[in-house]
Amino acid sequence: MLVNLKTVLSLAETGGYAIPAFNVYNMETVMGAVKAAEELRAPVILQVYPRLMNEEAGYYLSPVILAAAKKATVPVCFHLDHGPSELETTRAIRCGATGIMLDGSTLPFEENIALTRRVVDTCSYLDIQVEGELGHIGSTSDKEQDEFTTPEDAKTFIEKTGVACLAVAVGTAHGRYKKPPKLDIERIKAIRRATDGAPLVLHGGSGVPDEEIKKGVAAGVRKMNFATDICYAFLDSCQEELQRPDRAIAIDNFMKRPIEAVKEFCMTRIKLVAADGKV
Repeated sequence: MLVNLKTVLSLAETGGYAIPAFNVYNMETVMGAVKAAEELRAPVILQVYPRLMNEEAGYYLSPVILAAAKKATVPVCFHLDHGPSELETTRAIRCGATGIMLDGSTLPFEENIALTRRVVDTCSYLDIQVEGELGHIGSTSDKEQDEFTTPEDAKTFIEKTGVACLAVAVGTAHGRYKKPPKLDIERIKAIRRATDGAPLVLHGGSGVPDEEIKKGVAAGVRKMNFATDICYAFLDSCQEELQRPDRAIAIDNFMKRPIEAVKEFCMTRIKLVAADGKV
């Protein structure tokens, strides 16, 4: 069933777990993620990068996500990930997104607040909630990380913007890590206390040690993003298929194993954040 961001966050907050948010890129990754959610009876978020909304790929992919969500018997939110401006957020809404992330983390603090607030106000007319970001969550290729999110700034940001959840910089990054990251769990707890228990989001979940993720969820993370490892699960399976002498030539048959690979990966993450069996 297609639901908004508020619905899945409320489920996570009540149950004390995190919603797995899977970035999807094509029909096969959508199918794999939804099959995993159905089998494990878990609420999920299917999200897309803004570049897809700026290319024709988003036009074709959005109906696939919506069809999968509406057919599913578990809650599915269709979310924009890292929308940098009102252009991408507007396009995502027009494509049917039921959750929006406005990422103004590279802007000065007050500018980030102002832009995020405008998007929150616009989305409120459509009963769509917004995720914000405070403390830029960079790439694993960056030479150094930006400063971590402070509890004081998080409190001010949430009060002034009205975001439904907040992505925070506490030790993760996007991409494949050169060495396993260590989350600042005490900072997560402090941000939760300062913001009266606001739902927090961790980006860069691919490659974070399982125990670190479990600690993060216990400390108050309510949305956990996975993207890079989904790409690897899909592409590695495609490579394996290409090496098989009896591989299928018809693309629909060829894709059956990659879909299953994505499903199997998503199932491991659903269990890790304790979202299985919650529907």
